[in-house]
Amino acid sequence: MTDASDATPDESAAPEHRGPIGRVGAIVVGALIVVTLVAVSFAFGRISTLGQADPTTVSAEAGFARDMQVHHLQGVDLALIIRETSDDPDIDRLAYDMATVQAQQAGQMYGWLEEWELPQAGSEPQMTWMTRPALAGAEGEHADHDASTHAPGDPMPGLATFDQVEALRAAEGVEAERIFFTLMIRHHEGALEMSEALLARSTHPIVTSLARAILESQAGEIALMTDLLDERGGPVEV
Repeated sequence: MTDASDATPDESAAPEHRGPIGRVGAIVVGALIVVTLVAVSFAFGRISTLGQADPTTVSAEAGFARDMQVHHLQGVDLALIIRETSDDPDIDRLAYDMATVQAQQAGQMYGWLEEWELPQAGSEPQMTWMTRPALAGAEGEHADHDASTHAPGDPMPGLATFDQVEALRAAEGVEAERIFFTLMIRHHEGALEMSEALLARSTHPIVTSLARAILESQAGEIALMTDLLDERGGPVEV
């Protein structure tokens, strides 16, 4: 697997500030706040796990860290593609934020595996961790994310295919923006499903903290992208 730290967008490419913060700016600020809170939670989480055994290579935590890295790094790629294509400043700002946050989180998960002395590539097919039963006593909506709808080696939920990514790369203007939002909404929905599945299978404070941060930030981005997509004519077949 590629070192996730290599995917961090160039800071020199950050979008310039353009007037009032607006709804996109609010999402960007909110996402950055979530990243900060995750960093703080990580520090406290390390203290709280000093007496706790590290996850094993076939654990939900390790599987989540490996698979969500792949998932996030595709999100970075999609965001960078639309930044090269669209001339809409709001989309530029939103895509930059998505690429930055997802690259940072992918790097964090890469670091977990290094700290746990686990290989970056697992010995099982991808998504195997999601086929295992939820923890006894899992509460609320997390308990619904059991093994019934997945099989080892299944595609990650929401992951775009090679042809879909190439369709985005080849498109221009509003068509490219519609393809991007169509793909990225699905992509975010898949990340929410994976995060919910992790919360049903783990009590590890560092990992569950990140999963909750993903749920919070990407749910807000889905709502925003849905509005922006509707303004451009709605989803496209891709």
